[in-house]
Amino acid sequence: MNTDRIVRTFTDYFREHGHELVTGGTLLPPPCDPVLFTTSGIHPLTPHLEGRPHPLGRRLLSVQRCLRTTDLDEVGDRTHLTVFEMLGSWSLGDYGHSQSLRWGYALLRDGFGIPPERMYVTVFGGDDQVGSDDESSGTWRELGLPVELAGDENWWSHGPVGLCGPDSEIFVWTGAPGTPPQGSPTTWVEVWNHVSMRYRRLEDGSLRLLQQPNVDTGMGLERLATILQGHDSVYDSDLFEPWMRLLPPLWNLDEWSTRLVCDHLRSGIAVIGDGVRPSNTGRGYVLRRLIRRVLTTLWRDDPSRTLSDLPADLVRHTLDHFRQTGGTDLVRETLLDEERRFGTLLERGRRVLDKPQFKGLLSDEDYRYLHDTHGLPRDLVTTLRTP
Repeated sequence: MNTDRIVRTFTDYFREHGHELVTGGTLLPPPCDPVLFTTSGIHPLTPHLEGRPHPLGRRLLSVQRCLRTTDLDEVGDRTHLTVFEMLGSWSLGDYGHSQSLRWGYALLRDGFGIPPERMYVTVFGGDDQVGSDDESSGTWRELGLPVELAGDENWWSHGPVGLCGPDSEIFVWTGAPGTPPQGSPTTWVEVWNHVSMRYRRLEDGSLRLLQQPNVDTGMGLERLATILQGHDSVYDSDLFEPWMRLLPPLWNLDEWSTRLVCDHLRSGIAVIGDGVRPSNTGRGYVLRRLIRRVLTTLWRDDPSRTLSDLPADLVRHTLDHFRQTGGTDLVRETLLDEERRFGTLLERGRRVLDKPQFKGLLSDEDYRYLHDTHGLPRDLVTTLRTP
């Protein structure tokens, strides 16, 4: 099942159950949202989860592209990505959590063909404020799935204050056929999270029941595609096929570095496609950091490597996948301009760090001086000083 069919299966299923597709999907959140980038499908819908009527009704679904920097150091393993897509469904005060779990189970089993014996679930087991989520546990046991009670990891929060509630996570066994799942936790992959959004956390830490209880679900497209296509890594899925085919012959890198370069370039293209340009602050700094991590990786073994060698087909493939209309020329010009700027900064940085006062152990004051006076961020200084 290729990625396009996975998306159609998901959207068709929820449309059959009365959900309307929310279009858009930009990485840039609404102006009222304090985050730099959309990190889940919930961001554009927050006002409606708060009670404002949505023009499309009370049952919604979306395919939302997201960007997360919290897992940046994990990029290169088999599951983490910087930019990814989230398949989401919502009940805005309509059906309850149990119904959402039943639909989710049926879609995984019948729509995507995942055998029930390859699934297990976790459910919030309660804490000193809220009791265990017995409704979800009962629903799953009725459906015949094994249930594990968990703590904070099954409590979803939009932030320190605001919308929150217990969630239930569905895991899928990805081990070899015929091997028992017991005792092999690394082959259980979290696929789908269903949140019973029924509380608001106040400034004093207390909880208040919402007048409009909601259901919010999110399932990572790339992770689901990896499972359904029988791969061990998201980089082996059809989404990354052209990247993993064209980049390794171009730049001879180890596996981790190849994945990082593919992820960061793909993410950078998507960010540029949504109108962001490199800068020293905000969204532009996130883009700048992605591009410079790529260049640092490429130049570590061969300073002659250049982004001008990046195949235009990969830029177009990424823009098309994320439904972005910008041209490849603009993306390439942005990448190459940042490459030139970074190369100039590296040359200046090496000259500065060659001075005697920067040869020993650097203090916080040294790092501040290098940043404020010479424009050298701490992570770049560390990179330049690493043998």
